[in-house]
Amino acid sequence: MNTRTLPRARRTPPVPVWERRPLTRRSRRLLLEGDVEGWYAGRDDPDSGYRLTMALALACSQPGREWAPADFHQALIYTPTRGGWWARRLRERKGAQYAENKLTAMLEKAREFAARNGTITGRPDALEQINEVRHVVEHLAWPARGGGAVDQKNIAARLTLCERAGGLEHTTALRPHAERMGCAKSTAEASDKRLVDAGWLELLEAGTGKNHGSRWRLKIPDHVAELLARAAPGHSLPPTPGELATVPDPHTFTDTAALASVMAHDAFHHFAHGTSGARILACLDVTEGLEPTQLQQATSLHRTTVARRLDKLVADGLARECEGRYYLAPDLAGPVRLQPDDQVLTEAAEQQGTAGLGERRRARHARERANYQRWIAERATRARPVRPRPVLVPEGVVDPDTGELLDERWRGWDVRDRYRPVWTGPAPTDNGEAGRAA
Repeated sequence: MNTRTLPRARRTPPVPVWERRPLTRRSRRLLLEGDVEGWYAGRDDPDSGYRLTMALALACSQPGREWAPADFHQALIYTPTRGGWWARRLRERKGAQYAENKLTAMLEKAREFAARNGTITGRPDALEQINEVRHVVEHLAWPARGGGAVDQKNIAARLTLCERAGGLEHTTALRPHAERMGCAKSTAEASDKRLVDAGWLELLEAGTGKNHGSRWRLKIPDHVAELLARAAPGHSLPPTPGELATVPDPHTFTDTAALASVMAHDAFHHFAHGTSGARILACLDVTEGLEPTQLQQATSLHRTTVARRLDKLVADGLARECEGRYYLAPDLAGPVRLQPDDQVLTEAAEQQGTAGLGERRRARHARERANYQRWIAERATRARPVRPRPVLVPEGVVDPDTGELLDERWRGWDVRDRYRPVWTGPAPTDNGEAGRAA
């Protein structure tokens, strides 16, 4: 009987995990094509690979697309995707079990981050979080006494860094951050400590090395969120000890973006208009005038300080006065309130005698960095002192010519090595005395 051989059933290829558990278009491109734009470039290849893998782990941990560890292993280790080159290299070096455990730990860490920070689908969500922090900072009254004004400058500078980084986590070193704030290194360091104690800042990783700054996270403290929740619109709450107050008029506030754009200029050096002048200028508008009382409430400065600073700003052409109200100078007006003009600010710095002080500060910081790097290099190349080896067998125990033992107290010892004598006599008895030779 003729039998027909039936064709073997064709097996359909398994659907890739990124098709079964869809990612966003950008995350899928990152997995399949790798870091083409160089967004996750690090100090070296291992650092870049870790950052790339951590970004993929966060993309796979967003609500609605929580990948299982097996799916993550399949996509990065056992599939030739360009985004998994670091995971496959880890498998080649330390084995499949180690690579799977490492990726599982990274996925769990990404899940904790996603649960703590909410859904992050792209840069607009991150900018929304940054704007939320900016709104809170601008509608709080920061008193100059106690370092509040410097802390406001610190957060304003960090918000600019967060916008560039695309999230509330940012990296900066102490001296460049002090230059952005327009103050000394010690002033910025003290401000960082106050903000950490108050809950505004969290140190994620301390900077080490020549080109590696500290990694920070900016956040809203719990007590500040409760304060804003209790404050009625248009009213301020009196501050309790250790607590800030809200600005009475929500339409009159210090624009932190404008403050960050001018506070590092020589015109607002400590010996010129200072931090107070920069804060007042960041409140002014070219069309809507403000009274000194409103500026006093927005900045929490004393009325005499506000009056003196306004007179100096008007004299230097940075502000103008009309019928008791103060406006921003037209030369500094821009599409978003304040547009710094370098020529106008430089002329103001020259009138105040502070032109070039910012450059002197940057040069001093450069010398400090160079001296610190030189000290590290010298310490690394400095030879460690060699301690002499202790001699346990003193002179006169053995005749150097004949090798005869001269000191009977050393009988039973092998003293050929003066640094390490070895006992060769009989073993001690139970009562601790040495046995006699037969």
